[in-house]
Amino acid sequence: MDAITDAVKTGTSTIGITFDGGVVVGADHRATMGHFIANKSVKKLFKISNNVALTTAGLVGHAQSLSRTLAAELRLYELKRSQPMTVRGAATLTANILVGRPHYVQLLIVGTDKDGPSVYSIDSAGGAIPDSYCATGSGSPYMYGVLEDQYKDGMTENQALKVAAKSLLASAQRDAASGNGMDLAVITIDGFKKLSESEVSKLLSNL
Repeated sequence: MDAITDAVKTGTSTIGITFDGGVVVGADHRATMGHFIANKSVKKLFKISNNVALTTAGLVGHAQSLSRTLAAELRLYELKRSQPMTVRGAATLTANILVGRPHYVQLLIVGTDKDGPSVYSIDSAGGAIPDSYCATGSGSPYMYGVLEDQYKDGMTENQALKVAAKSLLASAQRDAASGNGMDLAVITIDGFKKLSESEVSKLLSNL
């Protein structure tokens, strides 16, 4: 069982950073099978609702299944109650799903609601921990080196985007299981916006 699990898990770098008015969320593109780079364009950042996103580190199948389940549950909640689920509610829902059926994943639930921006780290057993910023996956030690040095309360959106991009670049340079580009998105009270490839390239060129 361990050999099978090791063969299909992904090395990963994902990040969530709060700023004044929202949250930046990002992830790299690389998936590995042991020392082999299995895929260079894996999706690890998922829009779950207009105000909530999910990042995944771990088994690809588990991550994709969770993203579909969460998106459906949040949509049903909104249809029944005529209001979106809070970020805290989405984190609690995710944690409850993992308690009932453990997955080989480490997750971030990030988003913005009437209470402000939030980042929740959720482990495979269903533990949920809120923080101002968080990094997950095999590249997280390198990302935390950047975060601890450059994160500050009250950052602007542009500042948070730069810190997120620098963090993901650091992991790509030092972690063999991370890299091949990045996805970045911003979530404010107005909703979810994913940066285009050209916007990411422009951001990186200005670092």
